[in-house]
Amino acid sequence: MTCPPPDLPPPAGLRATARIRAAADGRGGTALPLLAGEGPLALRRTRGRGAEAGVVLVGAMSAPLGGDHLTVEATAGPGAHLALGSAAATLALPGRGGEPAHYDVRLTLEDGASVRWLPEPLVSVRGSDLRVRTEARLAPTARLLLREEQVLGRAGEAPGLLRSRLAVARGGRPLLDQELACGPGAPGGWDGPAGLAGHRAIGQLLVVDPAFEAAPPAAAVLGEYAAVTPLAGPAVLVTALAPDALRLRELLDGACRTYGW
Repeated sequence: MTCPPPDLPPPAGLRATARIRAAADGRGGTALPLLAGEGPLALRRTRGRGAEAGVVLVGAMSAPLGGDHLTVEATAGPGAHLALGSAAATLALPGRGGEPAHYDVRLTLEDGASVRWLPEPLVSVRGSDLRVRTEARLAPTARLLLREEQVLGRAGEAPGLLRSRLAVARGGRPLLDQELACGPGAPGGWDGPAGLAGHRAIGQLLVVDPAFEAAPPAAAVLGEYAAVTPLAGPAVLVTALAPDALRLRELLDGACRTYGW
């Protein structure tokens, strides 16, 4: 009699965390006392602007796949200035078991610190299921420039399911908390006239700057599918739709030149 093989648990997804800490070096610059990446989250130091320290995320393997959980944690200490980016677009890919993947970004900005988080686009590949969560906590004197770009499917391809949330607090009080869901399984109407209106690239630029307390930006429309929204705090949110990633980047770059630094 042959015994059937025991049931094996489904393969566990990859768990990886990248940790960054920036600190003022006492000479007008910024040091990186902590720069540690795991798995696909390799970190490379680059030259920043002025007093900034620059860090780039380099994908060391294909990720996130279904079941993976990737986390980026970055802290800018008092008076530190940090520029964060990525070397290439991030592709959300389907896994073998149909589990969702998770990608978390956690930013902490202490007194007088500044962070520019400007990654390359995230591409939702057909059959994928990705949950993205970006959290930022700012001291009242900190500055944040944050860009998110999401592309629904590769060229000629239907998208996967993408759920993203952006939550920002300043001085312990909520500044922005919003969610977006697109693709198969998202609430009905996401692709209709009140949603993306057929576009496949969506992005936003968030600028938090204490200087806006004295001179807040005005609400405005940037072309046909981009809008400037002042927030209830020293911040402004630019939201844009575009047919492709190239046009989306053009819109957000223009907004960055106007509202960023």
